[in-house]
Amino acid sequence: MTEQPHILLVDPAHFDVSYVINPWMNPGAWAADPAGQAAHARAGFAALCGALEAAGARVDIIPGVAGLPDMVFPANAAVVLNRRALVARFARPERQGEEAAYMAALQDFAARGVLDEVAIFPDSCFQEGAGDAIWDATRQLFWAGYGQRSILAATDHLAAFFGQRLVRLELATDRFYHLDTCFCPLSGGEVLLYPPAFTPDSLARIHAEVPPGLRLEASAEDAAAFCVNAVNLGRTVVMARAPTHVRELLEARGYQVVDVDLDPFILSGGGAYCMTLRLDRKSL
Repeated sequence: MTEQPHILLVDPAHFDVSYVINPWMNPGAWAADPAGQAAHARAGFAALCGALEAAGARVDIIPGVAGLPDMVFPANAAVVLNRRALVARFARPERQGEEAAYMAALQDFAARGVLDEVAIFPDSCFQEGAGDAIWDATRQLFWAGYGQRSILAATDHLAAFFGQRLVRLELATDRFYHLDTCFCPLSGGEVLLYPPAFTPDSLARIHAEVPPGLRLEASAEDAAAFCVNAVNLGRTVVMARAPTHVRELLEARGYQVVDVDLDPFILSGGGAYCMTLRLDRKSL
């Protein structure tokens, strides 16, 4: 019997879009209707929570912190595997205050018996959590993104801490600044990816691990809709509002696509995966 997926979300009460640290961020659109955008964000968050629970997940929601609007994206909080959490170090000053908040939250989960250990990357060893360290249960390895927010040196620390194999993937553009924006391993062994986000060497590494029949290539429209930034629970894939191409691509493989309106969060450069942190992942 498989363990119930356990997912952490952060309440969006303090979410807004008020600065720019990636090319997707649009403070002007938020400022044009802050009350409407905030209401839209609350509705989208509730829909995401409902979709995850309907797919079988246990959801824990923790409060955000005033002045840390991007804390609503806890995929960047830490890397979690085998009841051990390694808390992120953020490259951008606007997000560095999240480190202490996430450390406290994850230490609380340890006190409750959910986690056994909570550590943190060394100072200036920038690594932005599960957004740049995606566990592939099929291949029993981490796909480790670097080159935009996370640094290459952090992958060595990641490998040493967890004692797991990893494949390093260099991201080629600041439009896809975390690996989770352009790469999503699926339960059937397929990988949904947006190839232009990667350097040629990194694409070669993907091709060495994933045969052609298991590589599902997202379109530019799919990637811009933040649909590669998806949460896969069994045969269900939860994502932002899905263009026809990505929906048909996944449904042809037997997945059920559940999409939710996350438009206010996309204004900050995040989608469904960004808004979640799995706490229950285990290696074999």
